[in-house]
Amino acid sequence: MSERGGGCDAAHAVREHGGVAKEEVTEAAHAAQADPSQPRPEDAPPAAAGGEDARARRLKRLRLQSVQNMVISTALITLGTLAVYFLTPNGETEQQVRTVEYEVASATAARAAPYPLVVPEGLVGDWRATSVRYEPQGEHGATWRLGFLDPDERYAALAQSDGEPADFVPSVTQNAEETDRTERVDDREWTVWEGPKYDALVLTEPEVTTVVMGTAPLDQLARLAGALEVRETEPTTGTEG
Repeated sequence: MSERGGGCDAAHAVREHGGVAKEEVTEAAHAAQADPSQPRPEDAPPAAAGGEDARARRLKRLRLQSVQNMVISTALITLGTLAVYFLTPNGETEQQVRTVEYEVASATAARAAPYPLVVPEGLVGDWRATSVRYEPQGEHGATWRLGFLDPDERYAALAQSDGEPADFVPSVTQNAEETDRTERVDDREWTVWEGPKYDALVLTEPEVTTVVMGTAPLDQLARLAGALEVRETEPTTGTEG
């Protein structure tokens, strides 16, 4: 009986010990949950996510600044280009409207041209020659070109060619079209052409077609046409042996 009683006492002691241990563990767990100072996994700050968001915001801000700088630079360049365009006659740059001398070039071209080459003589006022060119075998045959700015800084030019007039005139006038009007200049009838860019006076002769064209008004074009004279050349003399 004593052994059985001892066994019962031991079992009872174990149960009491186990019960106390379980109760202590349970109380410790409740205490940990009740203590707000104890860190919990769900309360950990999202450090990685916060860092990614900050980096994304910084990159977005840099991209916006780059776009703004590009827009400002483009606007400044455009304004500068427009200023040069509107302050220069006919939208040309200062280098393009420089004054040129054409006496030597016209003398050389007159000796080579297969037709009577003309140049203006005695133009009254501040007419400036801005371009000169002779092509002995151009797209429209032998072609002579001489460009001017009139006293009001408007473009006027002379062009001659022995090529086909139906091709030459629309080409040099940039698609002007013939009208049924004429302008009498020094006892010769010039045909009036009108176009989206240039108007022109055209004189067609058997050997050559002469065109006076430009953005200058018709009276200025007629003044240029009336000043045209055949460029005389000195005869070439051989060397006596």
